[in-house]
Amino acid sequence: MNIESQEHTALRAAVAALGQRHGRGYVREELWAEAAKLGYLGVNLPEEHGGGGGGMQELSIVLEELGAAGCPLLMMVVSPAICGTVIARFGTDEQKRTWLPGLSDGSLTMAFGITEPDAGSNSHRITTTARKTDDGWILNGRKVFISGVDIADATLIVGRTEDSRTGKLKPCLFIVPREAHGFQRSQIDMELQAQEKQFELVLDEVHLPDNALVGDEDAGLLQLFAGLNPERIMTAAFGIGMGRYALAKAIDYARTRQVWKQPIGGHQAIAHPLAQAHIELELARLMMQKAAALYDAGDDIGAGEAANMAKYAAGEACIKAVDQAVHTLGGNGLTREYGLASLITAARVARIAPVSREMILNYVSHQSLGLPKSY
Repeated sequence: MNIESQEHTALRAAVAALGQRHGRGYVREELWAEAAKLGYLGVNLPEEHGGGGGGMQELSIVLEELGAAGCPLLMMVVSPAICGTVIARFGTDEQKRTWLPGLSDGSLTMAFGITEPDAGSNSHRITTTARKTDDGWILNGRKVFISGVDIADATLIVGRTEDSRTGKLKPCLFIVPREAHGFQRSQIDMELQAQEKQFELVLDEVHLPDNALVGDEDAGLLQLFAGLNPERIMTAAFGIGMGRYALAKAIDYARTRQVWKQPIGGHQAIAHPLAQAHIELELARLMMQKAAALYDAGDDIGAGEAANMAKYAAGEACIKAVDQAVHTLGGNGLTREYGLASLITAARVARIAPVSREMILNYVSHQSLGLPKSY
């Protein structure tokens, strides 16, 4: 029995075929353009703005299958999943008309800036501030590990504004155009091999118009988490896809590599760890499907718990699958020919970003189990 709908199964097969045509040696711009043309990039965005009218269930299928073919599009996590979702749910009519059609057809891309050098996973310590002026806002602050800023038309920046009633700072979201005066970026030198680059951003007296603010100034936290749950779901899809890619390479090798009388996959020392890795990837996918279904149904609280669990499970399963795949190939697992060694580093992304597994365990222990906070 397939728990996915017939439409989802068909989407999975179609995207898998696209991924196979491009493969591990894919050119990001070419794959992005073809995925956009086929309607895959905006499958979660509203039909009235050029999207597919689906949700995170459909978008996570797209990223997982591209990842399983060796060509994950990291900016899918950011542009349609986080930024597109936030604008679709909370943006003004003008913002929706300006951004959603382009995010849907891939002609526009948006990055997302929340992480800061001194805040880490603590969004309450964000120091990027937005000061209200007569004709708009002035932003000052720094961001770090922001993906794809060089190829994005704008970045959705998480800043904090002062609440006039309490004097406390509250989170708000602002659309900052790439060429905005005072918006500076510098590339971070990463060991990680990825087509999308990472940047540190400096916002130095960046002047923005009134309409740069997304949604209601008093609903910043709600809007922020409306974007973070899709980010976790899509990171899970990223990890599951990568794990499946590595596992498929190892299985193919174990079926054909013969040292003694039979292929090495006939030995339980090889076969059982691969079977375990497959089971754990399947379990992670089930939790991802649950999280996506809850999110699409409008259950933000339930989706928050499930999305965190899915991201945790996928990160662990991905690392285990990649490690076991490399080990199965032995020395060949470290060669450029087989293309697995670079995944050893890449797999860590699913465990570290966008939130560490320890912070997820904090979330589950506090929110799900009701245990007291240690911080």
